[in-house]
Amino acid sequence: MNEIGLRPSPISATVDFAAEGIQHGFLRLPYSRDDSAWGSVMVPITVVSNGNGSTALLTGGNHGDEYEGPIALFDLARSLKAEEVSGRVIIIPAMNYPAFLAGTRTSPIDRGNMNRSFPGQPDGTVTQKVADYFQRVLLPMADLVLDFHSGGKTLDFLPFCAAHILANKQQEAKAFEFVTAFAAPYSMKMLEIDAVGMYDTAAEEMGKVFITTELGGGGTATAKSAAIAKRGTMNVLRHAGIVAGAAHIDPTTWLDMPDGRCFSFAEEGGLIEPLIDLGEAVSEDAVIARIYPTGRTGVAPCEIRAGMSGILCARHFPGLVKPGDCVAVVATVDE
Repeated sequence: MNEIGLRPSPISATVDFAAEGIQHGFLRLPYSRDDSAWGSVMVPITVVSNGNGSTALLTGGNHGDEYEGPIALFDLARSLKAEEVSGRVIIIPAMNYPAFLAGTRTSPIDRGNMNRSFPGQPDGTVTQKVADYFQRVLLPMADLVLDFHSGGKTLDFLPFCAAHILANKQQEAKAFEFVTAFAAPYSMKMLEIDAVGMYDTAAEEMGKVFITTELGGGGTATAKSAAIAKRGTMNVLRHAGIVAGAAHIDPTTWLDMPDGRCFSFAEEGGLIEPLIDLGEAVSEDAVIARIYPTGRTGVAPCEIRAGMSGILCARHFPGLVKPGDCVAVVATVDE
């Protein structure tokens, strides 16, 4: 048992976080299974360190079907040079590596949603063990955390970088400073449906500067969304002083999710007809989608109405919905 009463993490790193230079390696988690009695889950990691400075922890693949982060971070891991860095950059392109390989939101091993598994357990499931390693080893090293998300297979978003409203206003201001530096087409003051167990919450409760993204969706990336991720990553590293040079700041539109009225949920399942596209203006109580019952013809569709005025910033992606699915998110525009 260690000083906080938990078992040691079973994960071992093949990199030395204190060493200078560039290291490409793995977080190795023993995982005994039918096809490999002494097998392991091998999570790729790169550490680039040079001299004194801040530590940035850059992560993608928190959900395995979201690709902009892994694209940007696999690219950064091969291209970032030690002499360009003042401080340390820890790059993990796919946090939930089993989910990333399967192209699924959650792990195919234990159905674990990495972003609902914090603080994790060193003797729990595979996903909980990885979350525990981040909680106890990686997050304490970091000054700045950038965690990439997009909509995966079930949502589509306007491309935005985001931070949360926090009780610590100094921490909050620093986070939004980095959101501005990321310079996505949209920047969001983000509200979570349920923040319990999130990586975001774990980092913020440690006092870390935490920013995240939603950069599209549909279970794929586009040339545009991947370029936003790559440029934003370098902007953040430059703004932190970890990489030399000025950030390339493009204009951004600030959005806000002020309360739960921004979410619309399906109460019936069926075929969804969008009536508003992403980025379009929405009026409170306007019909933004219809859901047609699929069991028979001649039945009137269910109407989905906006709970507030603003613009449509997210929508359900597949053509069929189930009861309880989030079908639309409206955000207000900060002038």
